[in-house]
Amino acid sequence: MEAASIAHSAGQGEHHGPPAAHRSSRVEPQLLGMLLFIISEVMVFGAFFTAYFFIRVAQGEPWPAPGTQLPVAVAGFNTAILMSSSFTLHWAETSLKRGNRFGLKAGILTTFLLGCTFLFIQINEYANIGFAPQDHAQQTIFYSLTGLHGAHVFIGLVLLLIVTIRAFRGHYSPEEHRGVEVPGIYWHFVDIMWLVVYTTVYLI
Repeated sequence: MEAASIAHSAGQGEHHGPPAAHRSSRVEPQLLGMLLFIISEVMVFGAFFTAYFFIRVAQGEPWPAPGTQLPVAVAGFNTAILMSSSFTLHWAETSLKRGNRFGLKAGILTTFLLGCTFLFIQINEYANIGFAPQDHAQQTIFYSLTGLHGAHVFIGLVLLLIVTIRAFRGHYSPEEHRGVEVPGIYWHFVDIMWLVVYTTVYLI
């Protein structure tokens, strides 16, 4: 009788199914995933910057190509717009953590509109810049770097649109803010990367 009781107790203690997930990292999965994705994107940009520096340094070719001119002032104004969006996004994130829903909605909507403005100005710049990607190696690199960044801005705008819609539907709270924070990290990365692109391509 005692042996049967011990066997029954042992059966109750057995674990059926897959073992519990082992989390060796203290970083949350969503945050870790975004950080790893950003690292991979830095490598992609690095490949294009390698081609850029090869043309300018290794081959010693003039930048921009003779007979072409880059719209430095327009790009500088656009840079100010994109940098401003980082501040409005920070306002939205801070407001959410403080329980200020108006600040969240106003900040995230303003960030989305600033991003749309940046992309619109960049497309208009392409339409009026006066040269095409196939004209010269410098032009190819210019369109590649700025176009790659523009594609990242578009992806960021899609994420911001989703966050904006959810914010206006009341989906976030001070306790549940990862849905804003993780896309926000991506947007800050896009802003910082543009600062590097603008400084390297337009100013240096």
